[in-house]
Amino acid sequence: MQCTRRTVLAQLAAPLLAAAGREIRCDVAIIGGGTGGCAAALAALRNGLKVIMTEETDWVGGQLTSQAVPPDEHPWIESFGCTRAYRAYRNAVREYYRTHYPLTAEARARWHLNPGDGSVSRLTHEPKVSLAVLEAMLAPYASGGRLLVLLRHVPVAADVERDRVRAVRVRSLEDGRERTLHAPYFLDATEQGDLLPLTKTEYVTGFESRRQTGEPHAPEQAQPSNIQACTVCFAMDYIPGEDHTIDRPEEYDFWRDYVPQLRPPWPGKLLSWSMTHPVTLKPRPVTFDPLAEKQAPGVLNLWIYRRIAHKRNFEPGTYASDITLVNWPQNDYWLGNLHEVSPEEAARNLKRAKQLSLSLLYWLQTEAPRPDGGQGWRGLRLRGDIVGGTPDGLAKYPYIRESRRILAEFTVLEQHVGTDARAQLTGKKPEELTAEFFPDSVGVGSYRIDLHPSTGGDNYIDISSLPFQIPLGALIPRRVENLLAAAKNLGVTHITNGCYRLHPVEWNVGEAAGMTVAQALATGHPPRKIRNDKKLLEELQAKLLNQGIEIAWPRLTPR
Repeated sequence: MQCTRRTVLAQLAAPLLAAAGREIRCDVAIIGGGTGGCAAALAALRNGLKVIMTEETDWVGGQLTSQAVPPDEHPWIESFGCTRAYRAYRNAVREYYRTHYPLTAEARARWHLNPGDGSVSRLTHEPKVSLAVLEAMLAPYASGGRLLVLLRHVPVAADVERDRVRAVRVRSLEDGRERTLHAPYFLDATEQGDLLPLTKTEYVTGFESRRQTGEPHAPEQAQPSNIQACTVCFAMDYIPGEDHTIDRPEEYDFWRDYVPQLRPPWPGKLLSWSMTHPVTLKPRPVTFDPLAEKQAPGVLNLWIYRRIAHKRNFEPGTYASDITLVNWPQNDYWLGNLHEVSPEEAARNLKRAKQLSLSLLYWLQTEAPRPDGGQGWRGLRLRGDIVGGTPDGLAKYPYIRESRRILAEFTVLEQHVGTDARAQLTGKKPEELTAEFFPDSVGVGSYRIDLHPSTGGDNYIDISSLPFQIPLGALIPRRVENLLAAAKNLGVTHITNGCYRLHPVEWNVGEAAGMTVAQALATGHPPRKIRNDKKLLEELQAKLLNQGIEIAWPRLTPR
């Protein structure tokens, strides 16, 4: 059950929806309003298209909002390596704080303001601020009647004729009413590639085999059900001297005693202060101190890791405490999948993932070892209001790391972007290495190949990668002509998904998909033709560059 409020976009959509009826037409229908979906909509709209965007929750933004995951970004993000629109979003987040929050003079003067001073990102902040910024970016188009956002809607069926999608039927999760969306182009920007099976678009799930991809880290046999863990995030603060202990979760006994059975082994119980180091795979002790101000060198304090409000950045009395988001190894859920299973099994797995997160909180409050020899911090307070006021106090939607992925015109492999794989393939020295050059590049990204423990029993696979490009061929299905990938469902493998899944890359994928559709409609040439015709491709790339989408990297070192 979602807790729905009347967002700006919902208010703007109401009169349009009332007049639209059951059959609605547009230039491009974007199914999924997450990070990629919002970027795709903005790109299509600024190029004159009429857009319909659906979203399963009542918050657009995906990773940035409903999933409550502060942006994970590369170290050059403040200078280059993202699109102009993504930079505008980041700048607007900081400006929102300067305009609406009582910052201290020191924090206000800090050009690269980081509201939470979290160690994971240069821009850890409250999800509702991202929501406000994204709604503000989209609102002028909604007011002008060119954007209709259908919140709390999911796709349920598609009308497909040969290699083309003619229409997609969506259903309201509020009243059950169904509407049919007609468009010359459709973008799948859902979190789990939900449009792919409905449209009979060929796709892959899980871990491909080494025979299929040649990737050094791939298994001998394909494992289609082996998918990265999902995480149900939550926010909490700490009020010393008070007791905010939640009711004991029904699965607490299981999760308190659970010892992960992974390859290589986890160092002990999941709910503990010892975890697997993602890179070395050796035990990695961590700390937890809700009163700490700074991250001690060489020691990961989980309180600071994803802190989204550092009270010292604000005038005294603004916050009773720092606020942190919990997206830790201890609440990664890998005992079942949320897609490619029955709806009943998916619901059971989501419930268990929520039970894990609630059990982690209860353990923190009651039994977690403290540095002073005590047990638990009863003053830890679940802040459901920070993530949208859900009934259980958890994020509106699970953080999805791995989606269904299209069988694409071109698939990015470990050999294209992995540092060691590139070295073996090219024979070049480390200082000479670059990722594969893609002539059809429509963007750039950079992140380590970071795979969390998976449903197939794999522990972390976390390996160095090189700053990479996003090839247009990875957005185009091999057969279907008028559907593009616009999120984490592009043509990557289980391994390369590990570096193509983060916030600025998903944004770039969506923005490139929206731009490609706009160019296809303007020229009358479908995306496949644009990619395979040198002149048409150069025209698209020139337009991308003109609108602030970088398509190549300067010379950089591996991550």
